[in-house]
Amino acid sequence: VKSAKSEIVYGLKANDFVVEDDGVEQPVRLDEAAEGSAVSLVVAIQRGRRANYEFPRIRGLSAMLYPMVEAGLGKVAIVEFDSQVQLIQDFSGSSERIAQTLRGLQAGDGGAAIVDAVDYSVKLLEKAPKERQRVLLLIGETRDHGSHEAKVEDVVAEIGQSNTAVYALAFSPSRSNVLDTMRGNNLDEMHEGMNLLDLGYRTVQAFRKNTPETVASMTGGEYEMFATGKGFEERMVDFTNHVHSRYLLSIEPKSPHAGLHKLRVRLRDAGDRVVLARSRYWAVGAEK
Repeated sequence: VKSAKSEIVYGLKANDFVVEDDGVEQPVRLDEAAEGSAVSLVVAIQRGRRANYEFPRIRGLSAMLYPMVEAGLGKVAIVEFDSQVQLIQDFSGSSERIAQTLRGLQAGDGGAAIVDAVDYSVKLLEKAPKERQRVLLLIGETRDHGSHEAKVEDVVAEIGQSNTAVYALAFSPSRSNVLDTMRGNNLDEMHEGMNLLDLGYRTVQAFRKNTPETVASMTGGEYEMFATGKGFEERMVDFTNHVHSRYLLSIEPKSPHAGLHKLRVRLRDAGDRVVLARSRYWAVGAEK
């Protein structure tokens, strides 16, 4: 929960929140606060297409993760993707190892298999201990280019069943290209040109249009764009502050229908405060 000035709001109780499942208000339980709890974090970084031009802007990533790791609260795995997805570091609590892995990032091929990367990362997080928060930090562009291992529909269902929050930091290749041209950083390359259905279908379509934004919305995470090194650092500061400052709310709908459900979370007396919350979940349905 954030104020109009983007400051974290603390001290709220269960009865301050309203949670609606497909439009029906549900009894809400406020679980133990997330502050100080352990986190399993997968960092998925695009290396294909023009992503290597973003590497200087994300150079400080390891330093920004340092406080969480050194406090013993975070174990980090690193995934990189172009047309293929690869685990380059399994979960580790070593700041030195994380920094070394990130320094070794290399440019990839012409692909950006974002859907495959999300699918791979969520499955990796599902193996983490249940008592740990599961978080995916996805760094890449907005549109998928070349996913072939995972079907969008299956990934949507998987995310809906997963207890994972996604924080997405996205860049626009065309916007970054213009900025790099102004800075004289890409003189050696050709400049790119600017280039009421059911909930499940609409979600799949949104997923294809802007994968990081849709996944963040589904899981109650956050989605931000960055175009400069300073912008990336500011978004990362927000990420590290927010990951341990969340309210954990639980509901238990009676006889939920199978499939995707729409969630709405709000404050009874919101004022100028904004709630960032999971917007969908997937129900398997009762067995007969």
